[in-house]
Amino acid sequence: MKTKLFFAALPLLLIAGCDRHPHNKPDPTKGAVTGIVLCSDTGKPARFAKVTLTALRTDKEPTNEEPLPSNAGIMTGLDGRFRIEAVPPGHYYAFATLPGYLDPAKGIDIAHILKENKDESDQHIATIKAWKEHLVEVEVVAGRDDEITITIERAAELSGKVEYDDGTPAIGIHFQVLRKSEKYGFSTVGLRLFSSWSTTTESDSHGRYLLSDLAPGEYTVCAMLPTDTEDSSSHFCLGNVFRISKAQTFKLSEGQQLSDVDLIIPLQGLHEIHGTVSAEIDGHKLNHTTVQLLYADDRSIALETTTDNDGDFWFDSVPEGSYFLNFVKASDENRTTTTKDAKGKDVVTQLPSCVYPAKEIPIELKEDIEGLDVQLAACTERKPTPDNSH
Repeated sequence: MKTKLFFAALPLLLIAGCDRHPHNKPDPTKGAVTGIVLCSDTGKPARFAKVTLTALRTDKEPTNEEPLPSNAGIMTGLDGRFRIEAVPPGHYYAFATLPGYLDPAKGIDIAHILKENKDESDQHIATIKAWKEHLVEVEVVAGRDDEITITIERAAELSGKVEYDDGTPAIGIHFQVLRKSEKYGFSTVGLRLFSSWSTTTESDSHGRYLLSDLAPGEYTVCAMLPTDTEDSSSHFCLGNVFRISKAQTFKLSEGQQLSDVDLIIPLQGLHEIHGTVSAEIDGHKLNHTTVQLLYADDRSIALETTTDNDGDFWFDSVPEGSYFLNFVKASDENRTTTTKDAKGKDVVTQLPSCVYPAKEIPIELKEDIEGLDVQLAACTERKPTPDNSH
């Protein structure tokens, strides 16, 4: 929920939507922002770049409103110029994005902004502060055109190939890029907004890949099998290791192109874990449970998934080793019971949702684990789900 609230508060800074021809018409009670976007490496106009304005929120009240209408984003033309009409008076920041150039979605450490700032407005302020050196300030005044120049910096990129250990190309593989810092360790680069993956890059038919739009910094990269989500896929990281903390790293400078960053996926020593989560009291399946696979030595999260409607969970292609399975946030929502009324007709009753205590069990993974039955102790009842059918 917090992630959803955060992105609702920052739709224009991190999701820079644009419209080549804005729908807003000139409005004498509002202002206009015009200007040009230039590429720092060439000094030439940035053609078809996305330009976005974002207002700095100062109030502490929760809101679902965007700082500006969605048409505050616009695309530059062949001359690199843009014009945004009918902008409400106020103080704004402008920025531009173009493939191959720095992008706030990959340059800002969103996870730690969320962790360190609980208030939506504070999150917004922290995000702008983190990217402020790439923003242009503009004060919009009613009835006036404000002219600005935005310069975008060339981003770094890395490329390579990913293969299975028998020498065949690994096709359709996903990737996770992680930035390393002294303060936070490794942090995932990119945003999982409308996808299950922080980056949409996949290896091609020859196993080759390209990851771009990266800010200067120290990184590692991991290959992931095409499972349902990033959290549930094993990592095969640079240096032929499974754990991100043990992966090799490399440094990227502004605009650097690093090639031959190759990855290997083993075909041996990987196993599946399959099980079912149910209530100890009567054996019914728990259809809303988060299942974490923890490393035994430090209990850091290796993989994470959720049970399906039948209470089942799976982990595929897990390296051999010692782990704990941790079952948290377990509940059984949307349960019903059917009885007969005096006339023999079925009466469906919504049962109260329950929240179950967490449970942790050790496992030594040397072969596939199938049919693991995990039962959780008695739950704490919550209020019945309201009946909104009428």
